[in-house]
This record gives sequence, C-alpha cells and structure tokens, in this order.
Amino acid sequence: MRVGMPLGYAGGFSETVAELADFERAGLDIVFVPEAYSFDAVSQLGFIAARTTRLQIASGILPIYSRTPTLTAMTAAGLDYVSGGRFTLGPGTSGPQVIEGWHGVPYHAPIGRTRELIEICRLVWRRERLDYHGKHYALPLDGGTGLGKPLKLINHPVRERIPIVIATLGPKNVDLAAELAEGWQPIFYFPEQAAVAWAGPLAEGKARRPDDLGPLDVIAAAPLAIGDDVTHLRELVTGEGTWLLDVRPADRIEAADRVKFAASAEAALACGWRYGVAGGWQPHAMTTLDTLSAQRRPLSDPLGLAGVLLAAAAAGPLRFADLVAAACYPAVARAFAIHLIWRRVLAIDLAVPFGDSALVWRGGR
Repeated sequence: MRVGMPLGYAGGFSETVAELADFERAGLDIVFVPEAYSFDAVSQLGFIAARTTRLQIASGILPIYSRTPTLTAMTAAGLDYVSGGRFTLGPGTSGPQVIEGWHGVPYHAPIGRTRELIEICRLVWRRERLDYHGKHYALPLDGGTGLGKPLKLINHPVRERIPIVIATLGPKNVDLAAELAEGWQPIFYFPEQAAVAWAGPLAEGKARRPDDLGPLDVIAAAPLAIGDDVTHLRELVTGEGTWLLDVRPADRIEAADRVKFAASAEAALACGWRYGVAGGWQPHAMTTLDTLSAQRRPLSDPLGLAGVLLAAAAAGPLRFADLVAAACYPAVARAFAIHLIWRRVLAIDLAVPFGDSALVWRGGR
C-alpha cells in the first residue's frame, strides 16, 4: 500500500509545498494536483518536482478536451523528465459545465476520446512516428494543407511507459480504466461494497487488459490525520463545516448519477465545501414526505396564520403541537403548517417520525 494526498484548489501554495517536503521525509508516496477552472496543474507540478526528490507527482485530473492528445503526451513526458521519472498522468473528461462553459469546446464522446488519447500518448512516449487515424483524432490531420507529416517526439523520454491513472465512476469508463490504465481512482469507494457497483465493469475491462500492464492499482480516498492526540484530529474530518448533501433513495440512483456525484464533489471542493450522498432513508422518512406532499396544493391565508406560525417558529425549534397551538384556530393551523413545511418555509427534523412531537423551526436555520 502507498500513501498519497490531494493538493487543494485554494490556499497558500508555497506553504503547502514546503509542507510536502516534510511529508515526503515522513513517507508520503504521491501527491495529486487538480485542474478544474483554477490555476493550471502543470505549472504547479513542475514547481513541486523542483522542491522534492522522491515524491511521486500526479495530475488529478488534466482535462482531455483542453489539450490535444499530443500536447498531453508532451506535457507528461516533460514533467516526467524534470521530476526524474516521478510523474503519473491522470487524464479525465471533467464535465460539460467546465468543458463547454470554461473551455468553450463540445463535450463529445468522452469514453472514445479517452481511449484514443491513451493510445496516442503511448505512441508518442515510444517515439514512434505519429500516424494515427481514429474516430476522434487524426494525426497527421486529414485534409488541411496536406503538408502535415508523421512526426515523432524529438526528445527521448525518461520512460516510454508513464503510468496513467483514470479517475472515473461510470460503468463504461471503469471498464476502460481496467483495460488500458495502470490505475483507477474512484470516488465514494468503500471496499466492502465496491463489487455491487463495479464488479461487472472491472471484470470486463480486465478480461481485455494487456499482460504487460500488470495488476490494476486502485487509488481510494480516505481521510487520515496523524498525531498524539487523535480526538481533535478526528474533528478535522467530522467537525463543523459547509456540506453539500445530495439526498435520494439508493434504489433511485442510476449508474450515470455516479458521474454527476463526482462532478458535484469537485465543484464542492472548489468552493471549500464537503460533499456527500445520502441514499438510505430511515423507514419513516418516505411516509413523512408523502404526508407533506399531499398538502402541496396552494393555500390562501384569510386568517393570517402564516405570520403567527412563523413568529412562533422563529423562537424554535419547538414541538409541532406547540407550534399549531400558538394559533387561534389550531385545527386549521395544523393543515397550514404542513403546507409551510412542504414549501420549506418551515423546517422539520426527519430523524424522527412526523407527529406532534416532531421539532419545527423557521426554514433556513
């Protein structure tokens, strides 16, 4: 087992790199540098290479749409050169929000383009003349001036096989990673449950995997803090912070949703937030939501109950029974309060079954 860590999108870069040297001496094996629509990863990787001696450096990820495959290959070979053979290429498709919104290029055929990029990179690193004609990339260019010629990399790379790690979740992408990449980096990876989502795609990809690639490395993220007093260090992970939670029943999560979850996690990280998916409802939660949904029709308020209920809830949280009792017409207020809860003007605690003892407060608290 090797130990790695990601570099954040924000923060004091020089200070972080200075700490990396300490981590390197302590035994850290690899660091991953991201690139979304922040500073580019390549300049940071080069800086880290100059300030470390043993630490492996990796892109996590370099979007494949913002660079040509040959530029990606050249960049990887260059980083491997300046680091003395310590670079790992982590290509990725990112998502249409970034690719089309930031780079202004179509988000088209991510799996096919990833496959062809990997094939082209390995041709470049082997210094073969680049005569490649795939579905998405043609080198030399078909058409054009007609002056393009098959070229090969001028320099001799440190390694003709630079490791490639693909960060992906979708079944077809995982199949591709198991077939062609040295490593696979999933998010939300739990070893005990991994087979439920990925056993099939991994098996299909490994069945086509060349023998010279060796076993597939799995790079899983897990919070880790080291120190003499573990209590306060545990709070670095479990303590307060801003969370973005995606709540939906597990049986309604499709394979394609996992890619969306990964994109959401990247967006949350860029904002300094944490991200999680809650897929397991407590048994009573659906019943509560069904009850609230039944009251979602628009209601008029001739008795002025909204103001009374919101004023009472402002001092909350308080029991639902106490909330409706604060109004002059509790029976009517009960129905109107449920309507306000559905509209998220009032909030309830779904950890317990909905009833008179359920806690209620103003929405937005």
